[in-house]
Amino acid sequence: MSDLGPALEALGLALIVVWVTTPIAGRVAWRVGAIDRPRERGLHTLPTPRLGGVAILIGVVASGLIFLPSDHETYAILAGAVVVALVGVADDLLELSADVKIVGQVLAAVIPVASGVRVEDFTLPFIGHVGLGQLSYPATVIGIVAVMNIVNFIDGIDGLAAGVCTIAAISFGIIALSLDRTAAGVLAMVVAGAALGYLRHGFHPATIFLGDSGSNLLGYLLAVIAVQGTLKTNAVVALVFPLVILAVPILDGGFVIAKRIKYGRPVYQADNWHFHHRFANIGFSQRRTVLYLYGWTLSLALLALALRFVPYSDDHGHFDGRWTLVMLGFGVLALAASIYLVLVLEILKFRRFRERDLRGRVETGDMPALTRDEIEAEIAREMETGEFEPVDPGR
Repeated sequence: MSDLGPALEALGLALIVVWVTTPIAGRVAWRVGAIDRPRERGLHTLPTPRLGGVAILIGVVASGLIFLPSDHETYAILAGAVVVALVGVADDLLELSADVKIVGQVLAAVIPVASGVRVEDFTLPFIGHVGLGQLSYPATVIGIVAVMNIVNFIDGIDGLAAGVCTIAAISFGIIALSLDRTAAGVLAMVVAGAALGYLRHGFHPATIFLGDSGSNLLGYLLAVIAVQGTLKTNAVVALVFPLVILAVPILDGGFVIAKRIKYGRPVYQADNWHFHHRFANIGFSQRRTVLYLYGWTLSLALLALALRFVPYSDDHGHFDGRWTLVMLGFGVLALAASIYLVLVLEILKFRRFRERDLRGRVETGDMPALTRDEIEAEIAREMETGEFEPVDPGR
């Protein structure tokens, strides 16, 4: 990866620019009224400015114009970034309706897609080459918009979206550079640097939030990087890379949307069913919740990197025994992290804490007496609906 040096320089410049400009964006947000005030479903307790995404945009554009190729695709990607950030700023200020936001996201996605940033074909294991033809245009637009929204979904706790995007961007960058997708690799490092610069101010306790301007922008850029850096290659596992690296926000978004559909609620209506809300409700602090989700994301990113760099197969059905065991080790690590977080933390630990919490409330007279079966039924209902009061682990 001979281009790693310039990529790291691009990362450094974006980090510094965003680090410096984020407090300025915060002061502007206070002046214009782009403030996130505490609300029932929120996890913060103080009014906080929202326009962290503006600083990220400045850092990405500044570093991108210096380190990315001066060509039509680069300008289209940066133009789309400006559009999606401006739509996010409008939402942070005016709280746009869901349909207006979607229209803005689609317009932003169309700009790079029309300039050649699209998935025209890919390779599937055991199937081979798959060509999309004219479907490549709408398919890529839909994919970019989807990633914008799944990143926006996880932006509900200090530093979560930016940290997950940092891990994802570095992983995409390493893979893209190894595949000689230099522009995508450099852009990925620019995004990683910008997200890291923001995290100096956005990690708990955050002094500024990403806002929709930041979460949508990071999602847009990650989607573009995935298209340019992995999906537009002939690598057999190219389609797997973004699915594995972005598995945490994808699973979170899929879980929440499925719940909303099941209970007949609009898919765009905010609720407390996200992973970070549920972890907070079993007594986790914001820092602990974020660090656990970082760890889960990192385990999956390492699996994606192993798929790229561990020589376990010659791509013709022949496997090397020792390297296959190494590959299985990375798979077991990612699987164990997934099972631990989803089952042990969200289900088993919640059951134990919630049962103790309910019994404590009964004993102190805070709620009517309940039988063991009634307590079990109440816990089952809360786990199904995601509607419950935060658990006090010290009760």
